[in-house]
Amino acid sequence: MRKYIIFSLIIVSFLLAVPSPVTAGTDYGKPSPPLCLPGVYTGLESGCSPLGPMQYLTEMAAQGFFFPPLPLSAFKPDPALNQIDYRYAVVTKDRAPIYQTLDAAINNNSKFIARRIAPGFNYVSYTDVAVAGSKRFFHTEKGWISSDHVSPSTTSQFQGLEFPQTPATPFGWVLNYFSATEKVAVKHTPGYEEDDYTGRSVEHLDLIQIYETKEINDWYWYKIAPGEWIFQTAIAKVTPNTTPPAGVNSDRWIEINLYEQTISVYENRELIFATLVATGTAPTWTYPGLFQIYEKLPVTDMRGGTKAEGNVYYLENVPWTMYFDDRRALHGAYWRPMLGFPQSHGCVNLSVGDAHWLYNWAELGDWVYVWDPTGKTPLEDEG
Repeated sequence: MRKYIIFSLIIVSFLLAVPSPVTAGTDYGKPSPPLCLPGVYTGLESGCSPLGPMQYLTEMAAQGFFFPPLPLSAFKPDPALNQIDYRYAVVTKDRAPIYQTLDAAINNNSKFIARRIAPGFNYVSYTDVAVAGSKRFFHTEKGWISSDHVSPSTTSQFQGLEFPQTPATPFGWVLNYFSATEKVAVKHTPGYEEDDYTGRSVEHLDLIQIYETKEINDWYWYKIAPGEWIFQTAIAKVTPNTTPPAGVNSDRWIEINLYEQTISVYENRELIFATLVATGTAPTWTYPGLFQIYEKLPVTDMRGGTKAEGNVYYLENVPWTMYFDDRRALHGAYWRPMLGFPQSHGCVNLSVGDAHWLYNWAELGDWVYVWDPTGKTPLEDEG
């Protein structure tokens, strides 16, 4: 055993004594620099080798990824903006009667009917509720109406985002309207060629940042994290653009993207607010173009449509209304539980809280730029 140990030591000593092969240009007096510590490096002035974790982190940072991920620099508006002086109810029966007095409504006294609501998509606003027997009666501006004919509705509390500075990357809200499930599945790679779902999913209205876009078969895929992609219809995307649209002669304007169903607000050439909207459908389009706000109303009744087209509507006390293109307006839509897809009669619908924020910010004469990046929405003289 002792001989074996002595022999092994002799072999090791011999190997250590044999010189290494000579490589041209080798600097024998200069040791190799150590690996850089994990982190993001903008140059090699640190004197370390840009390999390993440092290399990966730096490459990811160049794409906008940081570890841990940096949140979007944004904040929710004041929730008090959701508050409003009215409560609302959807009319559930055709020709619903409104009575002049509570007693007449309780006793169904037709002699004191103030008016009947024509068939259509109708909402009334009320400020008080009385109970008689098993029924409730709602006090509207026009009189009293029974719970036999209306049903109270809730108002969406959704609010967009304010920004202290323009985000560096596009961002958006997840939409599950085209998903087979309530959540949106995430893939490792863009496209449907590979069945490589990650097992992770994102929730409806989750806020995400977009770091890369790839076009596959005429559709876009968005990279939302390293090795994570989702399809374009799953996101209502905002791409900050601080250059004023052609024709805008000031540093403040409102941009409405008809394809993405988003609205962006700019001041001093910085994005300061963005949220979801719902715009018009055929034949009552929200037309592309450049407009200016010409009237502001804190509340107003709205009515329109025709019996022939089957789109009659009557909406009481629509809040925070700003007209910009004939009778098309930006306004709060208390009857919309969901936003992010076209569904209006031509107006730009917002949540009550977002409409309130925009109403407080906007001034008469402010520019409203409406556009469709796909070019599929007709212009007014074409529609």
